[in-house]
Amino acid sequence: MRTLLLLSLVCLCSCSWFGSRRSAPSPNPSQIIVTGAPLNALIFVDGAPSGQAVTHNDQSEILDVAPGAHKVEIHLNDAVVYREDTYVGPGEHRVVTVLSGLSR
Repeated sequence: MRTLLLLSLVCLCSCSWFGSRRSAPSPNPSQIIVTGAPLNALIFVDGAPSGQAVTHNDQSEILDVAPGAHKVEIHLNDAVVYREDTYVGPGEHRVVTVLSGLSR
Protein backbone atom coordinates (compact mmCIF):
# COMPACT_ATOMS: atom_id res chain seq x y z
CA MET A 1 0.00 0.00 0.00
CA ARG A 2 2.83 2.43 0.87
CA THR A 3 4.59 1.59 -2.38
CA LEU A 4 1.47 2.31 -4.40
CA LEU A 5 0.91 5.61 -2.60
CA LEU A 6 4.55 6.62 -3.08
CA LEU A 7 4.43 5.69 -6.78
CA SER A 8 1.22 7.75 -7.27
CA LEU A 9 2.79 10.76 -5.56
CA VAL A 10 5.91 10.55 -7.74
CA CYS A 11 3.78 10.37 -10.91
CA LEU A 12 1.73 13.41 -9.90
CA CYS A 13 4.82 15.45 -9.06
CA SER A 14 6.51 14.64 -12.34
CA CYS A 15 3.37 15.57 -14.31
CA SER A 16 3.18 18.97 -12.68
CA TRP A 17 6.91 19.52 -13.25
CA PHE A 18 6.59 18.89 -17.00
CA GLY A 19 3.40 20.92 -17.24
CA SER A 20 5.03 23.99 -15.70
CA ARG A 21 7.61 24.11 -18.50
CA ARG A 22 5.18 25.33 -21.14
CA SER A 23 6.46 28.14 -23.32
CA ALA A 24 5.08 31.59 -22.67
CA PRO A 25 2.63 32.92 -25.24
CA SER A 26 4.36 34.97 -27.90
CA PRO A 27 3.89 38.73 -27.52
CA ASN A 28 2.11 40.80 -30.13
CA PRO A 29 4.42 41.97 -32.92
CA SER A 30 5.54 45.58 -33.03
CA GLN A 31 3.91 47.30 -36.00
CA ILE A 32 4.00 50.53 -37.95
CA ILE A 33 0.66 51.36 -39.56
CA VAL A 34 0.98 53.78 -42.51
CA THR A 35 -2.11 55.75 -43.50
CA GLY A 36 -2.69 58.45 -46.10
CA ALA A 37 0.16 57.51 -48.46
CA PRO A 38 -0.47 58.35 -52.13
CA LEU A 39 -1.62 55.51 -54.38
CA ASN A 40 1.30 53.34 -55.59
CA ALA A 41 3.84 55.11 -53.38
CA LEU A 42 6.63 52.92 -52.02
CA ILE A 43 7.04 52.66 -48.26
CA PHE A 44 10.58 52.42 -46.88
CA VAL A 45 11.46 51.62 -43.26
CA ASP A 46 15.07 52.31 -42.24
CA GLY A 47 16.10 52.60 -45.90
CA ALA A 48 14.67 49.22 -46.96
CA PRO A 49 11.56 48.86 -49.15
CA SER A 50 8.75 47.52 -47.00
CA GLY A 51 5.62 47.75 -49.09
CA GLN A 52 3.54 49.64 -51.58
CA ALA A 53 0.72 51.96 -50.61
CA VAL A 54 -2.61 50.77 -51.92
CA THR A 55 -5.45 53.17 -51.27
CA HIS A 56 -8.70 51.20 -51.37
CA ASN A 57 -11.39 52.35 -48.93
CA ASP A 58 -8.79 54.14 -46.78
CA GLN A 59 -6.92 50.91 -46.02
CA SER A 60 -3.66 51.23 -44.16
CA GLU A 61 -0.42 49.39 -44.77
CA ILE A 62 0.54 47.35 -41.67
CA LEU A 63 4.25 46.58 -41.33
CA ASP A 64 5.77 44.27 -38.70
CA VAL A 65 8.99 45.79 -37.35
CA ALA A 66 11.47 45.15 -34.58
CA PRO A 67 10.94 47.25 -31.46
CA GLY A 68 12.95 50.47 -31.48
CA ALA A 69 13.49 53.68 -33.44
CA HIS A 70 12.63 53.69 -37.15
CA LYS A 71 12.70 56.10 -40.10
CA VAL A 72 9.62 55.82 -42.33
CA GLU A 73 9.84 57.31 -45.83
CA ILE A 74 7.25 57.51 -48.59
CA HIS A 75 8.75 57.49 -52.10
CA LEU A 76 6.77 58.52 -55.16
CA ASN A 77 8.31 58.76 -58.63
CA ASP A 78 11.91 58.57 -57.31
CA ALA A 79 11.31 61.36 -54.78
CA VAL A 80 10.85 61.24 -51.02
CA VAL A 81 7.47 62.91 -50.45
CA TYR A 82 7.21 62.22 -46.71
CA ARG A 83 9.62 61.30 -43.92
CA GLU A 84 9.00 60.63 -40.23
CA ASP A 85 11.11 59.28 -37.37
CA THR A 86 9.13 57.16 -34.92
CA TYR A 87 9.65 54.79 -32.01
CA VAL A 88 7.77 51.51 -31.56
CA GLY A 89 7.94 49.69 -28.24
CA PRO A 90 7.62 45.90 -27.88
CA GLY A 91 4.10 44.86 -28.93
CA GLU A 92 3.09 48.44 -29.74
CA HIS A 93 1.30 49.63 -32.86
CA ARG A 94 2.45 53.06 -34.07
CA VAL A 95 0.35 54.93 -36.65
CA VAL A 96 2.21 57.09 -39.18
CA THR A 97 -0.19 59.45 -40.94
CA VAL A 98 1.25 60.82 -44.17
CA LEU A 99 0.71 64.57 -44.22
CA SER A 100 0.97 66.90 -47.18
CA GLY A 101 4.39 68.39 -47.75
CA LEU A 102 7.82 66.81 -48.11
CA SER A 103 8.56 65.97 -44.48
CA ARG A 104 7.42 66.46 -40.95
